[in-house]
Amino acid sequence: MADAIAYRIEKDSMGERQIPDAAYYGIQTLRATENFPISGLRPLPTYVDACLLIKKATAIANAELGCIPADLSQAIVQAADEILQGSLRDQFVVDVYQAGAGTSHHMNVNEVLANRALELLGDQKGNYARVSPNDHVNYGQSTNDVIPTAIRIGGLLALEHSLYPSLTDAIASLDAKAEEFHAVVKSGRTHLQDAVPVRLGETFKAWAQILTDHFNRLEAAAQDLTILGIGGSAAGTGLNTHPHYRYRVAQLLSDFMGQPLKPAPHLMAAMQSMAPFVAVSGALRNLAQDCVKISHDLRLMDSGPKTGLKEIQLPPVQPGSSIMPGKYNPVMAEMTSMVCFQVMGYDSAIALAAQAGQLELNVMMPLIAYDLIHSIELLGNTLAALTHRCIRGIVAQSDRCHDYAEGSLALVTALNPHIGYLNAAAIAKESLETGKSLRQLVLEKQLMSPEDLAQVLDLETMSLPPQPSL
Repeated sequence: MADAIAYRIEKDSMGERQIPDAAYYGIQTLRATENFPISGLRPLPTYVDACLLIKKATAIANAELGCIPADLSQAIVQAADEILQGSLRDQFVVDVYQAGAGTSHHMNVNEVLANRALELLGDQKGNYARVSPNDHVNYGQSTNDVIPTAIRIGGLLALEHSLYPSLTDAIASLDAKAEEFHAVVKSGRTHLQDAVPVRLGETFKAWAQILTDHFNRLEAAAQDLTILGIGGSAAGTGLNTHPHYRYRVAQLLSDFMGQPLKPAPHLMAAMQSMAPFVAVSGALRNLAQDCVKISHDLRLMDSGPKTGLKEIQLPPVQPGSSIMPGKYNPVMAEMTSMVCFQVMGYDSAIALAAQAGQLELNVMMPLIAYDLIHSIELLGNTLAALTHRCIRGIVAQSDRCHDYAEGSLALVTALNPHIGYLNAAAIAKESLETGKSLRQLVLEKQLMSPEDLAQVLDLETMSLPPQPSL
């Protein structure tokens, strides 16, 4: 026979409810789980971490400033540290789609911290007269300044721990492949048609530069995340906060994060505008768009093996078909595109949510919080997987690349300065109609000497930019 569940009674402004005694969340969290059985999605761990860091900093600051008792502050800080280290993570249970501005999740955090602090003080969960989720854990705070600050902190954490390292690794791996493939000449393609020869290594070098540029754009956009609106309280006026509170909290968060954070010059502006999140999301969308392009290029260049380009071989990581034996598909590149489409969708949702604020508050912040942090971590995880399970194992099909480059009609472009555009166009047309090579036709028509022609149609020279003389 199953053990009977023990309950405690908690009370809020709407009445009393039974709470499972094992639960660290409280009555407001319970009401939220009943009100919002929407998606089954729970708050991202990084977002929870951001909220805990804020609560830790505010508890320290409020004790230093004489706003809450020191012993309560110490218990709240210890509770936050325990959860940051991995305990009680299953207690954050409110659906992503919830009360406007994020009050439900915010109270979930406050209640869990209050109840764990009570235990640490030797008291019973639910005795909020001793440690209150509102009066102590949340002293001087409001959902309206905590949540936008948590989005900033969560975004910075996700960038630092996920996306920046993955981008750095991807860039280094592409640079390594650029060096490995430097001598491989292939046909360029524009409009998916033959174009002048290029180096396979330069293709990878271009991708590395593209990602480097996106890294720089992200870092620039993320600077706005370091400006914190904490201390604005309910409407940006700082009601019920100590004059030094916001400066001390920003300093403590800087210490916790290892990043220079500072209070916003105007707290009301920091509360109302979602522009910093839109800017970072836009930079993520921009990165995602180029990642799609790179992933599609990888798939095209690996197409085949018999009826496609097959200029490179992507590492096979799993069987590709349930019916066709021996088939391997470019699954890592395919996955990359799917993730990037999701990030682009999140960016559209963030833009819509950002313009939907009214007066002193934007109530769509829970959506922005989830979509922004999830986008960062999705791209970080995706680039890590693409790098480790695809890019690093790419092999050049050098002979195939050379044959395509040698047979491309676009080689005729190099003849323009020597025989003229119209003659070159006629040569290209005749080559396509007769199957004769460009070299053969130029020599038959005595348009150039064999020596000059060999020099002009040298693939190694054609595929590198001219070097300025010193």
